[in-house]
Amino acid sequence: MEQYAAWKAMIVAGESTTVWQKFYVFFYQAFLENDRWQQYLNGVGTTLLVTLFALLLGVVLGVLVALVRTAHDQQRPGKRNPVLGFFNAVTKVYVTVIRGTPMMVQLLIMGFVIFASSRDYVTVGALTLGINSGAYTAEIIRGGLMAVDPGQMEAGRSLGMNYTDTMRFVVIPQAIKAILPSLGNEFIVLLKDTSLISVIGGKELLYAARGVVSRTYEAMYPYIGTAIIYLILVMGFTWLLGIFERRLRESDRR
Repeated sequence: MEQYAAWKAMIVAGESTTVWQKFYVFFYQAFLENDRWQQYLNGVGTTLLVTLFALLLGVVLGVLVALVRTAHDQQRPGKRNPVLGFFNAVTKVYVTVIRGTPMMVQLLIMGFVIFASSRDYVTVGALTLGINSGAYTAEIIRGGLMAVDPGQMEAGRSLGMNYTDTMRFVVIPQAIKAILPSLGNEFIVLLKDTSLISVIGGKELLYAARGVVSRTYEAMYPYIGTAIIYLILVMGFTWLLGIFERRLRESDRR
């Protein structure tokens, strides 16, 4: 601590210092002084919590939208269900609007217009990320379902299975293997997009780094440290996804 104070005083006074001394001072004040590492740790916890909530919401919305649109597109000519047609139109509007507007704008609208009276910015941010992810996830899942050979559906129906059971036990398991890499990419993007909720006051990892910068007036180490933390999180998520993909491949060989 005394060494840090002495070297910091030398830097403030403009005296000659070594690269190691500058690194030590800037690193110490960015992560160790006043236990600032706890701010980053709390930010990581919030980031993972927001990612988990948004991921679950995005998957649920994505599956529902994809099933509605797939069922509508697979209707036989002349046998159109008007109720299904209505929900298909609603889901198309949802996907078009969400994919056609920037995430930042969606966050600002949700945080300062729709939920302007709320102070729970983390929940508002997680809800917005989940709704946004749902639109992209829906198109990924729909593409996977439509890519499965139509004969698989016909084979299931010929065995006496209804549409729901055929989708559940025949079509969806085959589609998952095809769309898993794309879903993994979407989830990684979702994890990184959690940094955007800081614009509405969400106290996640980037918010913690910005708070440190405002106190130390030195941006390089807090922001580079934040980038490294995000990189580690993404690498961990990619590793887990790789394990899941290998297990799916092993199940195919049995």
